[in-house]
Amino acid sequence: MPIVNRFIPLRSFAAINLFGLIFVRRGNTFTPADLRHELIHTRQMRELLYMPFYVVYGAEWLVRLVQYRNPLKAYLNISFEREAYAHQADVNYLTCRRHYAWLKYLRK
Repeated sequence: MPIVNRFIPLRSFAAINLFGLIFVRRGNTFTPADLRHELIHTRQMRELLYMPFYVVYGAEWLVRLVQYRNPLKAYLNISFEREAYAHQADVNYLTCRRHYAWLKYLRK
């Protein structure tokens, strides 16, 4: 279950997943699809043993920032985010998801 609070994440975000703990800023709507999105990230983190997830995430964001020259577009094109957004509406996705599924979003 998400941890609802008034400090984390920053005001411009509704939720953030830190090491498998999901924080939701008080006053924001957090839907079942949002929860599935964050649970996909938790699965990605576990696969990469948490810290490497953040290293790869940050490195890919920097590459995408140079590629698109737009922070939001860079974020939306990170392979981890592309997988999570593509499957957040699928209630069965995590039961059939293959390990390292995010890799297929890396080159697209």
